[in-house]
Parts: sequence; C-alpha cells; structure tokens
Amino acid sequence: MSSSTPASNSTAWTDELPPGALPVSVSPGRRVWQRFRQQKLGYWSLFVFATLFVLSLLGEVLANDRPLMVRYDGHYYFPIVKDYPETMFGGDFPTRANYLDPFIRKQLTEKGNFAIYPPNHYHYDTIDYFATRPFPASPSATNWLGTDQYGRDVLSRLLYGFRLSVLMALALTVSGIVLGVLAGALQGFYGGRTDLIGQRLIEVWSSMPDLYLLIIFASIFEPSLWLLFILLSMFGWLVLSDYVRAEFLRNRSLDYVRAARTMGLSNWQIIWRHLLPNSMTPVITFLPFRMSAAILSLTSLDFLGLGVAPPTPSLGELLQEGKNNLDAWWISMSAFAALVITLLLLTFMGDALRNALDTRSRGSAFGGGKR
Repeated sequence: MSSSTPASNSTAWTDELPPGALPVSVSPGRRVWQRFRQQKLGYWSLFVFATLFVLSLLGEVLANDRPLMVRYDGHYYFPIVKDYPETMFGGDFPTRANYLDPFIRKQLTEKGNFAIYPPNHYHYDTIDYFATRPFPASPSATNWLGTDQYGRDVLSRLLYGFRLSVLMALALTVSGIVLGVLAGALQGFYGGRTDLIGQRLIEVWSSMPDLYLLIIFASIFEPSLWLLFILLSMFGWLVLSDYVRAEFLRNRSLDYVRAARTMGLSNWQIIWRHLLPNSMTPVITFLPFRMSAAILSLTSLDFLGLGVAPPTPSLGELLQEGKNNLDAWWISMSAFAALVITLLLLTFMGDALRNALDTRSRGSAFGGGKR
C-alpha cells in the first residue's frame, strides 16, 4: 500500500508509517491547514500579520502618555485605567495630571517614588507642550518616527491607525460575507425569476458611483466610523455574491442535493447543511483580498478628507499630512511603508489560501504540494 494518497482523499497517510500502523484520518479543514503551512510565504505572512495586529490591540500598553503604574508616598496608582488629578502627585491644579510635565515627572522620582511607563511615552493624540523642538520634528530618541505638524508622535499614530484600519477591514469583510452569501445563495438556489430579478437589481446597484455617494453623505452628515462602515458595507458584498451564486447554481443539480430532497429535507436545511459548506471555497479565498480592498478604501477616503474625523488616527490621514509637509519625509514614508507591508502580507496570505484550497493539487497533506 502506498505511503501517500491524493490530498482530496478522506484519508491521509504520513510519509513514514511504522510496521503495522494504521492510517490517520484527517478532517478536510486540517488538510487545508496542512497545505497552507506548506506555503511558506503565506504562512509566515499570516504569522507576521497576526503579530502586528496583536501588538496594535495592545496599543494602550505600548504607546501611551500615562504610566502603567505609579508608586507615590507609599501608595500605588494605575493611571492607564483611571484618571488622577494633578494634586494627587503634589501639583496645584485639580485637573488631570499631565505625566509629560517635568514637575510631575520629578515628583514621581523623588523619595522612593517611581513610575513604570510604556515603551513609547505618547498617545496618538498627545501634544508635547514641553518640547523645545519645532514641529514637525524629525526622528529622535524620544519620538522614534518623529512628530507631525501638530507635535503628535508618528509612531503612536501609526500603531493606532493600523489597528483602526484592520478592525474596520474585518468588520467590512464580515458584513460583506453575510450580505454576499445571503444574496448569492438565494439567487443560486432558487434560480429562475428570483435569480433574474436579483441580478438586475445587483447590476443597477453596482452601477451607482459609490465615491460620489460617499462625498454627498459626507457633506450632509458629520463623518464618523459608523457612517463610513454603513456606506462601505452597502457596496462591499456585490463581488462575493456573484461567486456564491455560481457555486450554488453548480452544486444544486448534484446528486447529494437530489438525495437530500428525496429524504424530505427543507430548502433551508439543504442550503445550510449541504450547499453552503460545499460552496465556501470562494468565500474563504475572498477574505484576504476583501480586507485589502477595505483597507485601501478607508485609506483613500481618509486621504481625501472623507473618512474618520480628526484627531482619530488613520493611515490615510498620515499620508495626507505627509503630502502637506513634503519636507517631513518621515511622515509619508512611515505611513506608505505600513500600507505597503500590510497589503503585501494580505496578498501573500490570499495566494497561499487559494493554493491550499485548490483540489487539483496532488500529493499527501503531509508531503509536497506538487501539481
């Protein structure tokens, strides 16, 4: 018996089986993951992207103008989760303590007091009024990627802007999948008049100029993340619905669907239990590329001033600041590098995922992915 079988079979064999050993049954999802791991570029792109995303989620711990913990006069304080007045640390005013103030910093280092600061001492909206350098300032030991025209730290805004872009892209991807799968499944399963009417409506909707609609709504309503999410979600499902519709049209005439009808299953049961799981390949392959498109859309709108309202950080807003301050090369260079790296990682992940889901590949799930 051969020690390897095609990846499309339900049983995978290891390359070296001990005498008398039985083959190990591998689930389809595990086989896809094993083939994905063989795509080294895509696999490591996923690792790097996930690491960057996790670091961005820890933004308040990595880049903040508040200490993580303070010990003052024998008591412990946690400014990262609670606001304390300046009078708490020997100041004169009852306003929120400014931990960049040299007086407050001196108070936190005297008589056995200490403070634990994040690696980057600036939040995305922090303006260091005690800085002596003009803004925008070039990279230095205190501002690793320099400051923008308002004196805000570029590295901190880049970190929080990356997080906002990825979270928005994930939300748009989820909404696009839900709407696209629903529309495509209904058209592909029922066909006939439902498919005809649905296709005409989609053609009319897709021909509408989405950029002009965004400009009109941005001039009427105050720009916000929710408004941006709703407007982008209205057009983000159109492409996916065509792929799902084609899969349902192809699969609904296969024998396993006829058998399910013969067994008396309802249309919803056939769609949910049988057709949808067998039509998920284009949906899964679509994910990284949809995220790339969403990040590009959000960046473009922010660059044009139609995106999130300031001082919310974003990659497009940093690119706009770089355009307005051409001599401050570190602003545009940082934002452009972050955008390019993010899109490259998502592209590599998408290519690897597409290859892993390709049922024409030969070789075991544990071996090489030869064609």
